[in-house]
Amino acid sequence: MKIKDGFVLKTIGDNHIVVPLGAQAVDFRCMITLNDTGAFLWEKLAEEQTAASLLQALLAEYAVDEATAQKDVDAFLNHLRENDLLEECL
Repeated sequence: MKIKDGFVLKTIGDNHIVVPLGAQAVDFRCMITLNDTGAFLWEKLAEEQTAASLLQALLAEYAVDEATAQKDVDAFLNHLRENDLLEECL
């Protein structure tokens, strides 16, 4: 899976904002802001990733236990799916 084309992450000060580009801007009806962890995972999803690879990246980057990291990855991926930002690759 990876982030769909037509969306970029912009960081302004301490704020991470998902910005639609081109045709995506017409249909996108909300503003999504991410915390540092969400921005980290977003950047990882610029290239094809699995949920397991995201979990391992989060564990390597942050001092967090595996159960908490798994919960965070699952919630983040669900949020992306709910907002149609995730491309499920084969």
